[in-house]
Amino acid sequence: MYQLTARDIRRRNRFAVLQAVYAAAPGHISRQEVAKATGLSFATVGNMIAELLDVGVLAELGYDAASVGRPRARLAINPERGMLAGVDIAETAIHFDLFDLAMTVLRSVEIPVEPTATRPEDVVALIARGIRELVGADAGRVLGVGLSVPGPVEPERGVSVFSPYWDWHDIELKSLLERHLSHPVYLDNPLKASAVAQLWFGAGRDVDDLIVLTLRAGVGIGVVIDGALYRGVGNSAGEWGHTILVLDGRECRCGRRGCVEAYVGAPGIVATLREHDPGSGLLRSDDAATIAAIATAAARGDTLARTVIEITGHYLGVAVANLVNLFNPRTMVFGDLVANLLGEPLLEATRRVATEHAMTAPFEAVSLQLCTLPHNPASLGAATLALEAFLADRETFGSIAARRAQRASST
Repeated sequence: MYQLTARDIRRRNRFAVLQAVYAAAPGHISRQEVAKATGLSFATVGNMIAELLDVGVLAELGYDAASVGRPRARLAINPERGMLAGVDIAETAIHFDLFDLAMTVLRSVEIPVEPTATRPEDVVALIARGIRELVGADAGRVLGVGLSVPGPVEPERGVSVFSPYWDWHDIELKSLLERHLSHPVYLDNPLKASAVAQLWFGAGRDVDDLIVLTLRAGVGIGVVIDGALYRGVGNSAGEWGHTILVLDGRECRCGRRGCVEAYVGAPGIVATLREHDPGSGLLRSDDAATIAAIATAAARGDTLARTVIEITGHYLGVAVANLVNLFNPRTMVFGDLVANLLGEPLLEATRRVATEHAMTAPFEAVSLQLCTLPHNPASLGAATLALEAFLADRETFGSIAARRAQRASST
């Protein structure tokens, strides 16, 4: 069994304290309130806050005018400390967001991916170009770049193990990017990135057991157990989209048949529409536009559009019921393209079917909800991975004690 080191524990405590500050409304919080929110001792909280103040991540913004006792210093994130870039690599486009340290989006860029230019070197060139456009004259203030890369990823080595979009295998993406970028680069897949975004800024703030469903061209889950992201032995946990939903069913692009993704991913939903009406006027030039047309038509009462959503909800409801029975989560968050476009009608159809197939007690305990994060969850989560790396950096925080000792000796 892996034993946490003192450095691991210190890093976790640093994360917990900063998460409490991010969660504070309207963003100002006292040390006492941080201790209450995290369950850490006041001494531990004081040490962590001193470190974060020392490196400029936090700032003190004055004091409460308390009527009894000592006034309490108010703390907040220092947005000027630096910037973080989050990159969401999808099949047809790459989305870039630049965040300040308060995780406010400063600028965004989106670059299309041409179907004929998907070799690793082509995509790396697009990413490097997008980062340059995104950061501009602020390049020196960027603390790190986080990338959400589709498919299985090895974050430690920076390797894209397999990309379902472009048939990549064992691409050393981090190494390739570092030839073009001067910033530290971190990567994971959209499932993990979206779950991290929810842990820091969404539904994961309030619950310890959470499943985040990513519903786009690809489909999968991020799993949070006891407040921690679950990765599995090889970081491949969450490939729920390639579990079997229909025996000998539709062919999936993974090469197998009957996968969840083949029915509830964007191409699967378009396939359902074509099965019911091959010449439907709802069909568009790409899957995203078709699903948007389905959503619009369903809102005005179109029978075919509503049927497609009901069928999709049927498949999704069965697959969700299996997740409820397996993980017994407190919350399930539905996000990304499909959930954003089909919204409540899809969620209601899913809930209705899941009720019939999930075990009663676990289903009564779970809340199914749409993602409410204000930004792209994958790019936000990718930027948060870069933030976590910065907060864990030995060079950034390891020399604090030495600096304090040096200051003390000079006074």
